[in-house]
Amino acid sequence: MKAAYIGTYGDVDAILIGDLPDPTPGPGEALIEVRAGALNHLDVWVRRGRPGPVLPMPHVLGSDAAGVVVELGHGVTGPAVGSEVVLNPALSCRACAACRRGQHSECSDFGIVGFHRPGTYAQRLAVPAYCLFPKPAHLTWEEAAALPLAHVTAWRMLLTRARLSPGETVLIHGIGGGVALAALQIACMMGAVAIVTSSSDAKLARARQLGASHCINYRATEDLVAAMREIAGGGVDVAFDTVGAATWPIDLAAVRVGGRVVLCGVTTGAEAPTNLSTVYWNQLTVLGAKLGSDDDFQSMLRAVAASDLRPVVDSVHPLEEIRAATQRMEQGEQFGKIVVVPG
Repeated sequence: MKAAYIGTYGDVDAILIGDLPDPTPGPGEALIEVRAGALNHLDVWVRRGRPGPVLPMPHVLGSDAAGVVVELGHGVTGPAVGSEVVLNPALSCRACAACRRGQHSECSDFGIVGFHRPGTYAQRLAVPAYCLFPKPAHLTWEEAAALPLAHVTAWRMLLTRARLSPGETVLIHGIGGGVALAALQIACMMGAVAIVTSSSDAKLARARQLGASHCINYRATEDLVAAMREIAGGGVDVAFDTVGAATWPIDLAAVRVGGRVVLCGVTTGAEAPTNLSTVYWNQLTVLGAKLGSDDDFQSMLRAVAASDLRPVVDSVHPLEEIRAATQRMEQGEQFGKIVVVPG
């Protein structure tokens, strides 16, 4: 099969495109024919050798996929061969106390497709059958591939962790990335008021078309926190952060008394100064989140189907263009998810 993979850790040039042996589904697994996959920043960390499991090489990258089930391993009764599915990339035992609570990320067997086992940038993919869910019928293959990781992460952050309610105000940094746009779509679906930031007026204009109530160019705004607090009438209810060190002080200063800050990413760094007096004096709640449970994923899929939500796709590329597509993502040029088609 044709695949995009790494043979060693490195920069974008470490990504290779070539033929690898077809996978076969083991016990409890299903084999899918991948129709489309989507890029994530996780690919970058894996390719650069971020601390984690020792990966057998060659290693196929990619965590998002949509496709068709073509074979079932021993003991698997579904999804049926021929089913159109999307992948939840979260791995766990699905049986321990943590998994029964829906906290798969606390399971000792927790992992992510594309990080802890071969990924989705290939014509065929073998994964545990529990990772596969029915593809929302209204989505194209490219839209379905763009849905899983970004939208389940945003869903867990906003709804499971931050408990966002209709009418509340949510601040979303760096609009244009997949998780930030997913958060905007979910916030609008919930009837929340979304304040988004970017250094690009073009991205802000597109975000307004998607339902953002207020758009702030952070490079053109002299006092960013003051602007946010004025818009929100004293402070936002929820600060949604996928950026990390660069935006952490802004989060703490922009939320109202009793507000919530929810964080899932550290693309600008994992360490940031924290004014602890702000946290206790303003009675703030700080929340972490990663991926989502099966319940989160199913709830997200039901909401997507009921609302006809369509993930924002920036561009679609053949697998042979994955290096250029990856560079586009790393340079922050995209607005939405970048999708690759294995062919």
